Amino acid sequence: MAANSCAVLLQVTKCTFQRPSLPPKIEHSRNPLSSTFKPLLRELDHFPNISVDVPKAIKETPFKLLDAFVDFIYEFVDQPLLPSQNNFAPVEEIGEATTVRTVEGKIPDDFPEGVYVRNGPNPLFGGLKSTKSIFGESSHMWVEGEGMLHALYLKKDSGRKKWKTWYKNKHVQTDTYNMEKDRTKPGFLPAIQGDSPAILFSYLLNVLRFGVIDKYLSNTNVFEHANKYYSIAENHMPQEIDMHSLQTLGNWNFPSGSWNRPFTSHPKKAPGTGELVIIGIDAKKPYFELGVISADGKKMVHKADLMFDRCAVCHEIGVTQRYNVIMNFPLTIDISRLALGGQLMRFEKDGYARIGILPRYGDANSIKWFEVDPCCVFHVINSFEHNDEVVVRACRARQSVIPGPSSSVNQLEKFFKWIKRETSSIDDGSEFTKESTFPRVCEWRLNMKTGEVIEKKNLSGDEFAMEFPIINEKFTGFSNKFAYLQVVELKEVSGSGYTRFGGLAKLHFEEKKASTDEEDELVKAEYHMFPKDTFCSGASFVPKPGGIDEDDGWIITFTHNENENISQVCIIDAKKITDVPVAIIPLSSRVPYGFHGAFMPLELRSYI
Repeated sequence: MAANSCAVLLQVTKCTFQRPSLPPKIEHSRNPLSSTFKPLLRELDHFPNISVDVPKAIKETPFKLLDAFVDFIYEFVDQPLLPSQNNFAPVEEIGEATTVRTVEGKIPDDFPEGVYVRNGPNPLFGGLKSTKSIFGESSHMWVEGEGMLHALYLKKDSGRKKWKTWYKNKHVQTDTYNMEKDRTKPGFLPAIQGDSPAILFSYLLNVLRFGVIDKYLSNTNVFEHANKYYSIAENHMPQEIDMHSLQTLGNWNFPSGSWNRPFTSHPKKAPGTGELVIIGIDAKKPYFELGVISADGKKMVHKADLMFDRCAVCHEIGVTQRYNVIMNFPLTIDISRLALGGQLMRFEKDGYARIGILPRYGDANSIKWFEVDPCCVFHVINSFEHNDEVVVRACRARQSVIPGPSSSVNQLEKFFKWIKRETSSIDDGSEFTKESTFPRVCEWRLNMKTGEVIEKKNLSGDEFAMEFPIINEKFTGFSNKFAYLQVVELKEVSGSGYTRFGGLAKLHFEEKKASTDEEDELVKAEYHMFPKDTFCSGASFVPKPGGIDEDDGWIITFTHNENENISQVCIIDAKKITDVPVAIIPLSSRVPYGFHGAFMPLELRSYI
């Protein structure tokens, strides 16, 4: 019977495709993968026994029949979590905000009013899924899962002597979130990691049933522009959020179709103008576009195709006073590779890496490229101009932790072996070591006159790996003295497969580490380590109102004590980062580990 069902989809000899009409709930923008569907199916011309006429299939095959086909052919399997991964498990929405009545220590009197909000994956239906079918296996990557916002509100009472604090969480209600929520069961098939035939059929069946190839996650970051607040992930447009209620207001729609693709999870405000610099990648040409949005958010003042010759995954860009900083590194998306049985997303260890310096309103012809050693960079710490140089600091690793092992068969066992480095080779021949996949802080100095590159691959040392950098955002695009990063738990190389962060680091870029050789490139580092089995996520720098020094302010972060199963918000004096937190705010609800957070100064409507 399974074979007969497959025959409905596999017939004749040639392959044609027209995009089906989208369900009415979908406001569609080009997904960097969904827009690849046409060329992907063209690649299938190499396989002469496959033919699909999508419009005809939609007309002749009721959606219920397609769902029945998926239910019959596919088995959704929960991806298991180890005991050490319990706080990666999703939580339910709490509904109404809850008052926080206990504070250990004291929230500083000059701390600004506002909301500290953090984004992160919170999968529907109990957790991430894998699927098994006659086509093979496919699995959600660990970075997937519907976005959920966790927010702590801080408001002074009318006498400004006491703080009122309350907590709320809520899913980001993307179009695809609402579709699956209405179904009350998993519907979208995992479409990035797994066996090639399984991924191809995931694309096809997701498009036939939902009009898009994968879910819009909106689980990575939150940002503000023109007094509006947004949730974002790379695979869709941002969603506007009412920061008072966490209600999703809808997708950010650009006028006159001026931007028709998703954009980076880390847009940057241009120094001086307040314009928002964005990028968007696609798995078909044009692979990489850059845009500049006006300070009022109402128009696209500049847009350029940077003429990439591959789809390079670029999670973040940099800005200086005059330039945009572009990363073209060898973590790539390649649909031809997928159609021929390889991974859709792969780190090409022998591929080239280069950094492009582009005038703010430049095009492909005005980029100055600098070749650097192949590596993987997800997060840029800062970039700025110094004399003839553009200085770029980032978190650099020799390999990528995404997508992980190339096959989903025995995925959990393989992933843990990979993280624990019990093997030097995983399926595709890539070599992994502890040093290669956990990032260190690096610096490139790119001379705009001579083309010279000075590369310092490890400013932070080997004592700790660190990621998720933050700075005082007033210094974005300018020379800065300090950066703050989350410190990877030392046991991560032999324990939990999902990375946990056991502390914070403060780097002093203008001071060398004590007792180092004259030629050593290490900079001074201070650490705030959390108690045993307590880990943080979503750290953000909160500038002190009226502060003078760059480090006048606080680090605010969610933490979770795994022994006591208690989540908290910690506020730490950035000038005295090694001291105990000035305030610890226990929460009545568990907050799973997540990605990026931000503090939004806001005049709050009183909750109580």
